[in-house]
Amino acid sequence: MGEKYLYKDLTYKIIGASYSVYNQLGFGHREKVLQRAHEIEYKNAGLSFKKECCVRIYYGERIIAKYYMDFVIEDKIVVELKVANEFYTKDIKQILSYVKANDLRLGLLIIFNKEGVKVKRIIN
Repeated sequence: MGEKYLYKDLTYKIIGASYSVYNQLGFGHREKVLQRAHEIEYKNAGLSFKKECCVRIYYGERIIAKYYMDFVIEDKIVVELKVANEFYTKDIKQILSYVKANDLRLGLLIIFNKEGVKVKRIIN
């Protein structure tokens, strides 16, 4: 009955970092500012991560698209940060394509708004 979360301890650290960023900076900052603050929090938490990783979408041998993910944590979880009022379908589809293109199992879409931090888990 109790569903187990994929990468529970790791996601706990990632989400905790987002709450720390929100508690220190509050609402109203651009995504780049949030990204830089998260980078500091991830380092403080001892997480290994890649920032602004390029995702190439192939069709056969040809690259047909390139995107840049905010973070890949521990080579397991894609993290995408957004300043938004709600979870938009386009953002969910975006992170799902990142997860699939990198053959990963989990993405976290983290939004910042006036109410605080909200997290959506996207499983491949």
